[in-house]
Amino acid sequence: MDKLFITGGKPLRGEVYISGAKNSAVAVIPAAILVDGPCRIENVPNISDVKVLADILGELGADITFEDKETLYIDAQNLKSNVATYEMVKKLRASYYLMGALLGRFKKAEVSMPGGCDFGFRPIDQHIKGFEALGAKVEIDHGTVKLEAEKLTGCQIYLDVVSVGATINIMLAAVKAEGITTIENASKEPHVVDVANFLNAMGANIKGAGTDVIKIKGVPSLPGGATHSIIPDMIEAGTFMIAAAATMGDVTVRNIIPRHVESLSAKLIEMNVRVEGDGDYVRVVGSDRIDKVSIKTLPYPGFPTDLHPPVAVLLCRGNGTSTITEGIWDSRFQYVDELKRMGANIKVEGRMAVIEGVPRLSGAPVRATDLRAGAAMVIAGLVAEGVTEVYNVEYIDRGYENLEAKLKGLGADIVRKKG
Repeated sequence: MDKLFITGGKPLRGEVYISGAKNSAVAVIPAAILVDGPCRIENVPNISDVKVLADILGELGADITFEDKETLYIDAQNLKSNVATYEMVKKLRASYYLMGALLGRFKKAEVSMPGGCDFGFRPIDQHIKGFEALGAKVEIDHGTVKLEAEKLTGCQIYLDVVSVGATINIMLAAVKAEGITTIENASKEPHVVDVANFLNAMGANIKGAGTDVIKIKGVPSLPGGATHSIIPDMIEAGTFMIAAAATMGDVTVRNIIPRHVESLSAKLIEMNVRVEGDGDYVRVVGSDRIDKVSIKTLPYPGFPTDLHPPVAVLLCRGNGTSTITEGIWDSRFQYVDELKRMGANIKVEGRMAVIEGVPRLSGAPVRATDLRAGAAMVIAGLVAEGVTEVYNVEYIDRGYENLEAKLKGLGADIVRKKG
């Protein structure tokens, strides 16, 4: 397995361009299963999750081609199979979107329970609730979710918890259902809006995406033939913003939608970090004094759970005691033991991390326990004295395009080594 070697202590300076959103791409690509003609998806991030999904669609019978490293051509007209086996999906959490897409296309689907990052139990009960409300019978047999419906019929669905995955999956299944489907307490995340915009460009009728009530009027077909561009990745943008602040650097983060990172920008300003920007960029100028703050992760537009581990590294530089309360995932704290190896003073109390600022972090061998924890380890390596070795880099490759190359462009001393 690849490893990253990082020599810390160098402020990041310069400009970095943000890739397409990982969380959008892994939903838009399965959504193409529903399209009755060809479609073109631009600004696709060059990450392993996208490559795995492309391989899965190819195995199911789609004509799928990378026209260049950022543009994906998909024609699923001749898709034959409605079965995604464990071997196909084991590396990918977002494979659960195949359930809604295949059910909407064939009224029948078999999808093995997904893989991806391992940071605790993440149920799909709200997904199943939505499928059943639309008229599907759901059976879970030896780790495979089996879905079947004589027909799918629009209905009203209230999600018990705000769930991005369930919102998108129900939307996928409902696009070709008969009648109108209403999703209440829907997720308002930008990538929910992006998936709705993609489907609408292909011929769907979805209104309200970005609010907590989404209405889908079923259509008989999605003719396709259109081009859609993936939105910029707000989590990648946030990662670089935090890295700039943590290294006391000066970085302009370009090709972003600033309102998507407003919750982070507000907390950085509260920490005594300078944040400015307009249009499609944000500039972050670090400070030698990081003030203590309290953060709680929440559904969008709240503070993103995916930025919890990276911002914890920044708070290790804090003046006093900060807290991060995890409002989304129960087991987001696997990064803590790794940061402690570098000298961090963090205690976990229930769903709260209590972070006492320390004079310095020291380089050490650490591992990425999941995608966002991996990003946190990289930031910690940039801050620490000495050399940090980061293992399990494959997690990082799932969601960050050319992370080390982009960091090198900002002046970081970071090297990838094989094995």
